[in-house]
Amino acid sequence: MSLQKAKIIVDKDFRVSEIDERIYGSFIEHLGRAVYGGVYEPDHPEADEHGFRKDVIELVKELNVPIVRYPGGNMVSAYNWEDGVGPKEDRPRRLELAWRTIETNEVGTNEFVDWAKLVNSQVMMAVNLGTRGIDEARNLIEYCNHPGGTYYSDLRRKHGYEKPHNIKTWCLGNEMDGPWQVGHKTAEEYGRLALETAKVMRLVDPTIELVTCGSSSAEMATFPQYDATALEHTYDAVDYISLHQYYGNRSNDTANYLAKSMDMENFIKTVISTCDYIKAKKRSKKTINLSFDEWNVWYHSNQQDRKIEPWSIAPPQLEDVYNFEDALLVGSMLMTFLRNSDRVKIACMAQLVNVIAPIMTENGGKAWKQTIFYPYAHVSAYGRGVALHTVSSSPKYDSKDFTDVPYIDSAAVYNEEKEEVTIFAVNRHLEEALELNADVRSFEGYEIVEHIVLENDDLKAVNTATEQNVQPHSNGVSTLRDGVVEAKLSKASWNVIRLGKRK
Repeated sequence: MSLQKAKIIVDKDFRVSEIDERIYGSFIEHLGRAVYGGVYEPDHPEADEHGFRKDVIELVKELNVPIVRYPGGNMVSAYNWEDGVGPKEDRPRRLELAWRTIETNEVGTNEFVDWAKLVNSQVMMAVNLGTRGIDEARNLIEYCNHPGGTYYSDLRRKHGYEKPHNIKTWCLGNEMDGPWQVGHKTAEEYGRLALETAKVMRLVDPTIELVTCGSSSAEMATFPQYDATALEHTYDAVDYISLHQYYGNRSNDTANYLAKSMDMENFIKTVISTCDYIKAKKRSKKTINLSFDEWNVWYHSNQQDRKIEPWSIAPPQLEDVYNFEDALLVGSMLMTFLRNSDRVKIACMAQLVNVIAPIMTENGGKAWKQTIFYPYAHVSAYGRGVALHTVSSSPKYDSKDFTDVPYIDSAAVYNEEKEEVTIFAVNRHLEEALELNADVRSFEGYEIVEHIVLENDDLKAVNTATEQNVQPHSNGVSTLRDGVVEAKLSKASWNVIRLGKRK
C-alpha cells in the first residue's frame, strides 16, 4: 500500500522573521520543588559551593535556555522581594499564599541571578502588582539595575554585588485577570496601575523592556477585552503583552489532543489582532509584540496536588510525568512559535525543573530528562536563524473540537551563517506513516545531514530516573534528490530533518 503524501515548499525568500532566541525561554517559580530540590539543594552530592545542583545546571545548558522568568507566577503577587536578599540567617519565613506553602527565602533575587549566569541565561523579572505596586517596583529596579550611590543600589553592594544586575526584561505583574490571583484586578484597575508602574520603572532605567499582563488563557470570560483595556492604558509604555496557555488530554482523545496547537495558533492570532486594533485606535506607529511567557502541557498532577498538606516546605507540586504524546504536542507548540516569530518574541516553557518541567530530579538523587525535553532541545538547538513560511498541503482529519487538522504539522528555519536548513515536522496520524515531500530547490548544493526521530509505539510511554523509554534516534529515512526531500515520517512521530551546504 502506497503512503499518503504531504508536500511543503521551503524557500529562502519566504521569510517570516528573524527568530528572537528568547522564544526558547523558560520559567522558575518559587513553587513545589522548582527551586528547593530542583535548582538548589545544598546537601546534594552534586551541589556546588553555592548550593546549586551541577547535574541540573548541565541539563539546562543542554537546552540552551536564553532567558528565565522569575520569581513567579502566582507566587509573585504576594511576594516581598526584600525577604530574599541579605544574610540568609536574617531572612524571614513567610506563608506563601498562592500555593499555600512555607517560603524559606533561602534563594532570592541575587542567588537567582548567580544561577542564571551559570546556565548562560538572562533573567526576566516580575514585579508584584497584587499586594504591592509602584513603590516596590521602583525600589526593586533600583536595587537590581542602578550602579550605586543610592539607598537600594548601595544595599545591593552591601549584599556583595558591586556591579548592577542589569536585568532588561520585566513583567508588570502576573495573570492579574485571574480571580485566583492575590490582588486580582479589573482591566481598568490593572491598566492604570501597570501604566504608572511602567513610567516609574523607566525613570529609574530607560533601557528596560516591559511586558503588560494579557489574559491568563484564551478560556477567560474576559478575553480578549481584558487585553484591549490593559493596552488602552499601557500601549505607549510597554513593549510586549503576555499570553499563557496550558493543554491536557483529560478525555484520552489523542487525535483531538494533538490538534490543540491549532487552538494555540488561533489564540496568538487573536491577541495580535487585539494589539493591532489598539494600535489603529491610537493611530500609533509602534507595534506591540507578544511574550508567551507561560506554556506547556499541565494536567497529569491535578489529582495528586489536591492531597498536599498546606504550609509544608517545597512539597512535590505540579509534578506532571510526561508521556510520549505530550512530547508530540510540545513539538507542535514550539513550531507554532516559529510560524508566528514575526510577533512572538519571547516564550517561556513553564516550568524548567520538577514543576510541569522537562527536567526532573530526586531529592538527593538523580536528575533526568522527561519526554518533552527532546523537542524543546531540538528546536532550541536548530531553530536559530530565520523562520520560513512553509507552503504546505497535507491529508487532513476531523476531531471532536477541530476540523481539517493537517496530519503533517511543520515549520522550517534557515540559519544563513551556518548554511543550515532545518525542517521540523510532527506526523499526527496515529496509525500510518506519511511521506513528506519538501521542495528545497532554492537551497542549491545542500545535502541531508541528519534525520532525528522521536517515536514510540506506546503513546503513554514515560521516562523515569532509571529508564529512558522515550528518546530520539538519528535513523530517520529521508533522501534529497533534484532539490526535493523525500522523507518517511513514522506514525505519531516528531522529526527533525537537517540540511547543510555541501563542503
